[in-house]
Amino acid sequence: MSTNTAPRQSDPAPRQPDPARLDSAPAQRIPAPLYGRRRSDLLMGTLSAILHTRLGWIERVHRHAPPAPENDRRIEVVVTERRIEARDNDVVGIRFAAPDGGELPVWMPGAHLDVELPSGRLRQYSLCGDPRDANSYRIAVRRIPDGGGGSREVHEALTPGTRVTIRGPRNAFPFVPPGNAGTRVHFVAGGIGITPILPMVRAAARAGSNWTLIYTGRAADTLPFLRELGEFGDRVTVRTDDIHGLPDAAALLGGVGPGAAVYCCGPAAMTATITDALRHRPEIALYSERFSAPPVVDGRPFDVVLARTGETVEVAADRTILESVLAVRPDTAYSCRQGFCRTCLVRTLDGEPEHRDTALTPDERAAGDILICVSRCAGGRLVLDL
Repeated sequence: MSTNTAPRQSDPAPRQPDPARLDSAPAQRIPAPLYGRRRSDLLMGTLSAILHTRLGWIERVHRHAPPAPENDRRIEVVVTERRIEARDNDVVGIRFAAPDGGELPVWMPGAHLDVELPSGRLRQYSLCGDPRDANSYRIAVRRIPDGGGGSREVHEALTPGTRVTIRGPRNAFPFVPPGNAGTRVHFVAGGIGITPILPMVRAAARAGSNWTLIYTGRAADTLPFLRELGEFGDRVTVRTDDIHGLPDAAALLGGVGPGAAVYCCGPAAMTATITDALRHRPEIALYSERFSAPPVVDGRPFDVVLARTGETVEVAADRTILESVLAVRPDTAYSCRQGFCRTCLVRTLDGEPEHRDTALTPDERAAGDILICVSRCAGGRLVLDL
């Protein structure tokens, strides 16, 4: 692959985590693929789980599982580095450290942080550094001019010396290198979707796995970390829309066959293309994370009453409660917009929720809790404690 990025300083040599820190983490289970596994794949997963648990590869069970309570810790960190990561200047890398320079909690590829920005906004960003570096966390954020303001704040407000509070790390997209070195692992990243994939690639390389990466984007200028990926040679294929056109499933999957595992992160259209292509191929395990809200499926219009002010908000069939509420309450807390981080949890005072999350417990649902980023109304009206 070509690497035309400007010269940059090398990252500091990673530190090996203390084995005692790894041993104290919760035990790992293997995440289920989207479309099932055959028996041989289950055996591979079991062997891999035993191997990597012993090595300290600790992750959560499934990308939709609720965050583990121990990962809800709040930690104050300080920005120690701010660096431009793409030639178009729209991706900035931020490195955090503990104010006293001490060790930070262990994380593994696929993990993310919840970052409490100075304005009070809460946003999630994938960790894209090296898990062996026990003293710093690295994220990278693309500026979205017409977004919700979080990315602009990262670019403008997170300068060296700035202190923020983080939550986590926690993992909604765990990676487990296969126990058999010959098993194909194929990564697909679109644009800033490279952030959780980059540590996975490094882990696969260290494990001696048979891996490949397709990295796509509008143009080479928009793609971060090209120089870092250059060290992996022809295992990495960079495909940009301005030269190659929009990729189809065949171009994204690179000829993966039975027994392979595919890890994908990127825009909704890209992940949908791969999901559709593998929907009826259970012999290929697919793990996916998107960085935008999923489209509303089979939605019906309804009204939401904000109990504290008496306002009534109309929720269209193709919009979420969160989107509709934000139009009148822009300070409403939210983060993942996919129904697993629980930031937008609200109590229902009247009406029947239609739960579409996978984070709330049965008791929480019975008590009237609802995640307004994905869930809807089973009738025509909800009254929320807002």
